[in-house]
Amino acid sequence: MDLSPTLPIRLLIVDDDPQIRSMLAEYLATFGMEADGAEGGAAMRSAMSQNSYDLVILDLSLHGENGLTLCRELRDQGDTPVIMLTARAELADRVVGLEVGADDYVTKPFEMRELVARIHTVLRRSRADSKRSAVVAGHELRFAKWRLNTTLRQLVDEEDTIVPLSNAEFRLLLTFIEHPNRVLDREVLINQARGRDLDVFDRSIDLLVSRLRQKLRDDPRDSALIRTVRGEGYVFTGSVEH
Repeated sequence: MDLSPTLPIRLLIVDDDPQIRSMLAEYLATFGMEADGAEGGAAMRSAMSQNSYDLVILDLSLHGENGLTLCRELRDQGDTPVIMLTARAELADRVVGLEVGADDYVTKPFEMRELVARIHTVLRRSRADSKRSAVVAGHELRFAKWRLNTTLRQLVDEEDTIVPLSNAEFRLLLTFIEHPNRVLDREVLINQARGRDLDVFDRSIDLLVSRLRQKLRDDPRDSALIRTVRGEGYVFTGSVEH
């Protein structure tokens, strides 16, 4: 993803309401951003196959294929950042959106300036993640029976099977690996895995750790990698080889 200041930020807005697509595109253009629109999954795939985008703005409640399904698809195919738009205020909906790979969410109705701020925040975080991965580029991090390729963002088991990770899962695992045998509280993990400081998502970190344990086949009742420290947070106990 090219965030050079000489190039405009290119966005894809996936929303089945043409007025919302037009309104967002016009407003974002005032901030030097170029936005294409897509009314659903088919149009999104067509646009993604023909163009390169810095970020996708994806509505959760689409007719036909819903936003969660499309977000999963985007995450399986690459690491283009996704901001999800949702009219739902329930915590569960927001958590699910982030769990399937969205990088952030904005609840409708929202202030346009808030969306612009979220776009810049997500892109800065994505760029930081790329630089972070480049530090260890060219080799894999090994722990237990696993390998983590930080350039390709791939988790590979002992049988060379790739286990897909969402952006949040990748950042969380990398944070654990970078701080072995150190208790990390939820606030630290939120800032690292989400890149956001929201107390309301304390519980979502527990859900994210649970999903990561499942992918690592790490039994929480007898954990060999991620141990729960009651009242404090989590500690990664694996031995890491660089």
